[in-house]
Amino acid sequence: MPDFSPRLVAFDLDDTLAPSKSAIDPRIGDLLIALAERVEVAIISGGQLTQFEKQVVDRLPAASADVLARIHLMPTCGTQYYRLEDGGIRTVYAHSLTDDEKSRALAAVQEEARRLGLWESETWGPILEDRGSQITFSALGQQAPLEAKTAWDPTGEKKNRLREAVAARIPDLEVRSGGSTSVDITHRGIDKAYGMRQLAEVTGIPLDDMLFVGDRLDPDGNDYPVLAMGVACHAVEGWHDTADYLDELIPTLPPR
Repeated sequence: MPDFSPRLVAFDLDDTLAPSKSAIDPRIGDLLIALAERVEVAIISGGQLTQFEKQVVDRLPAASADVLARIHLMPTCGTQYYRLEDGGIRTVYAHSLTDDEKSRALAAVQEEARRLGLWESETWGPILEDRGSQITFSALGQQAPLEAKTAWDPTGEKKNRLREAVAARIPDLEVRSGGSTSVDITHRGIDKAYGMRQLAEVTGIPLDDMLFVGDRLDPDGNDYPVLAMGVACHAVEGWHDTADYLDELIPTLPPR
């Protein structure tokens, strides 16, 4: 347990709240609502809004408008920010890449993936995706099964080689490892630490009063920037671990 009472708890999505690209378990849905009854709740991921909707929003149990209003959705690492309302999802902001930035990013990642022998011929859906504020390369396609994604690059070596090669091609943009088989390209300085700073700015809650829960807090992981900026973090290994942690954390938080 943290040695303070957080006012906001933020989560990574894939492999923290649910298996990659999968819907949350009902147990997680119940726990997220129970948590939002006490503190602000945020989800920060490299995925796009439609993933948040399919994986989380559509699976949440019924809750009051006041509780839903405490849930913050930050797709593409916080370059997009949405709030839940009784009638649906409200856009707070969305910072998109320019057409020139998108075209250069798409060309660089495709050409470098082919050069490195990482452009697969058999995939589950498109390899490249324009998410507005982020270009995403998914080696096996957006709908690849978890087993295939886990087997493709178990050490992260392929993904890191591609990231370094693409970063050298487009130094004005940020290139970082995303999920298990993905590389994300955004404006410079965009990572989950950026998302946390945006949360602090919009909510008025200091970073010192926030807690982040994620599965990739290692130095090569996409959750690491949050740890490196000094935010209190808790590492998990899958959604079961997260659920067990929340079972312990929630009773320690004062009711609103």
